[in-house]
Amino acid sequence: MHVLITGGTGFIGQALCERLMADGHRLIVVTRRTLADTEQCRYVNNLGSVDPGETVDAVINLAGASLADRRWTPAYKREIFASRLDTTKALLGWIQRLENKPQVLLSASAIGYYGHHGDEELDEAGGITPGFSQDLCERWEKAALSASDLGVRVSVMRLGVVLDHGGGAFPRMAGPFNFGVANWLGAGQQWLSWVHRRDVVRAIDFLMQHEELDGAFNLTAPQAVTSRGFCDAMKRHKRTLVSAPVPAVVMRLMVGEMAEELLLNGQRVVPAALQQAGFTFEFPDLDAALADIL
Repeated sequence: MHVLITGGTGFIGQALCERLMADGHRLIVVTRRTLADTEQCRYVNNLGSVDPGETVDAVINLAGASLADRRWTPAYKREIFASRLDTTKALLGWIQRLENKPQVLLSASAIGYYGHHGDEELDEAGGITPGFSQDLCERWEKAALSASDLGVRVSVMRLGVVLDHGGGAFPRMAGPFNFGVANWLGAGQQWLSWVHRRDVVRAIDFLMQHEELDGAFNLTAPQAVTSRGFCDAMKRHKRTLVSAPVPAVVMRLMVGEMAEELLLNGQRVVPAALQQAGFTFEFPDLDAALADIL
């Protein structure tokens, strides 16, 4: 297949591109970086560099500024929104101009779509609780789903916390454990719906290949854990000398609003739609994932 990817040089995108090229697909990666083309992959700085007459079979939209990289100032919140909505709307405009429409648009979202629900288990039909992340994800998904009006199959991928070495959240989460300190955030009872990066890549490929699959899909491992549960699992893999929480008040002082949205509250999400479609996880539980990552 000929696949166009936004966000292809990011943490998930790099692994995805490697997998797709290994499977023989040809890629166009939209990136602000200047990179040398290869036999299978062409890099472009904007969608205008892609000929409208060129046939693209699938579009994978992963672009978006990280929610956890900086404090959520009003300016950065605007950047978070723009990096997702503007890119997705630009993709829709580009698809509309194509002579041959792609078969599928796979567009990233996040489990922040649901907002906070305490211990309630959430599948794709779960309710929503308003908040910054919830509003962001809902508007992002709505923009992507409008591609269906152009005759394009759309799947939105509600990503959990993606774990692997070399990037993403894991290096920061594991940092204290590397110095013998086991910790958890706040009371430690908030849910962490995580997923191994390799399963994310496999799930994206699965959704791309199965033309009957559209709508929303939770990309999380089947077994979520609490913050305290993540700490306990890490202790089974890392030697620690002391255990202590990071108090909620400290988290709020350090990162402000982000602490409430991402760190001190969470969602207990299950990948019901993926599993019903026949997808199997290589890393369904955290211990197996940590054994691979560490």
